[in-house]
Amino acid sequence: MDDAEETTTTTTTTATTAVDAPLPFQLKRKQSKVLQINIGLYCNQACGHCHVESSPLRKTEMMTTATTARCLQLLKNSPSITTLDITGGAPELNDNFRYLVSTARAIRPDLIIIDRCNLTVLQEPGQHDLVDFLKDHDVTIIASLPCYSEDNVDTQRGNGVFERSISALLALNEAGYGKQTEQHTTTGSENENENKKSLVLDLVYNPLGAFLPPPQEDLQIQYKKQLQDNFGILFNSLYTITNMPIKRFADFLHRRDELNEYMMLLVRNFNSNTLNNLMCLDTINIGWNGKIYDCDFNQQLGYEIGADKIHSNDGDCKTVFDIESLDELLDTKIRNDNHCFGCTAGMGSS
Repeated sequence: MDDAEETTTTTTTTATTAVDAPLPFQLKRKQSKVLQINIGLYCNQACGHCHVESSPLRKTEMMTTATTARCLQLLKNSPSITTLDITGGAPELNDNFRYLVSTARAIRPDLIIIDRCNLTVLQEPGQHDLVDFLKDHDVTIIASLPCYSEDNVDTQRGNGVFERSISALLALNEAGYGKQTEQHTTTGSENENENKKSLVLDLVYNPLGAFLPPPQEDLQIQYKKQLQDNFGILFNSLYTITNMPIKRFADFLHRRDELNEYMMLLVRNFNSNTLNNLMCLDTINIGWNGKIYDCDFNQQLGYEIGADKIHSNDGDCKTVFDIESLDELLDTKIRNDNHCFGCTAGMGSS
C-alpha cells in the first residue's frame, strides 16, 4: 500500500465513523444490462486526472483478438445486455476496436454502442475515416471535455488539447452528430412522416480540483450556450462525474496535501439515494486482459470479481474464458472500498 492509499484508508475510517456512513455497502449484482469493455490502456494523451493512468507509453496493455472475440461471444450469449460501452485508454487506437464495433452491430442491430472518446484521437494518424466509421455503425459518442475554456482544458489534458477537441467536435457536428431529433418525409407511393434521430454526442465534465461537480442541468445549460455561441458546436447531453480518489488524481491530491480533505468531502456528502442507481449494480466491466470486474475503477485497483484479495493469484478471479454468459454473475457480491464514496457523493457519479 503506498502513502496515498494508506492516507485514504485512515481518513475514510475516521470519516465513516463520524457520519455513520455504510462501508462496505453490501451490494449485490442485478441482471447485467451494460457490458463495459476496457480494450487497452494506450492513449495519445496522459491526463492529470486519469483514473486509468493511460499514456502513449502503454502500448502493450491492449486487448487481443482472441479476448475480443470471446467478449463478443459473451455478448451474443447474454440477451439482457442493452449497451456495449467501449473505453480505454483511447479505445479507437486498439487494432481490434473496429472489429469489436462492427461485429457487435451485426450481432445485435438494436444494441446501444458507446465509444468513450477523448476527441483528439480523431486527428491521430490513420484515423482520418474514424468519424465516418462511427457514423456508419450508429455509435454513440461520449466525449470528455472538462471545461469550455481553453486554459482549464489544457491545464488538465495538455497544451493544444482544447483546440484539437473543438476541431473534433466540429467534425462530428458536420457528420450529423449532436443534432436534435427532426422530422422528415419519405417519398414513394405513401408519404409517411418518420422520426429521424440524430447521432448522439454527449459530453462529460469532471472537476479540475478537489471539489464536487456542480448540478448537472445547470452546467449543461452553460456548456450548450458557450460552445454554440463561441464555436457553433451542438451536442445532446452533458454528464458530470466526480473524480475518483485513486491513481493519478489521488497522487495529485497527495502532493498538494489535499487527499484527507477530499475524502472527508466525499463522505460528508454521502447520499443514500444514489445506491439504487450505482452503475456497478447492472454493469459488467472487462479489462484488456479478459479479467472481469464490477466497474472500471475496481479494475484499476485490481479488485477482480470472484477474488478475495487485490490482484489475486489464487485462481478464483473470473475471466471471460471462465463463463458462458454474463447471467452467471447474477447476485454476486460487489466489491467496495474507499473510492466508492466517489459514486455516492452529492447527486452521484454513475
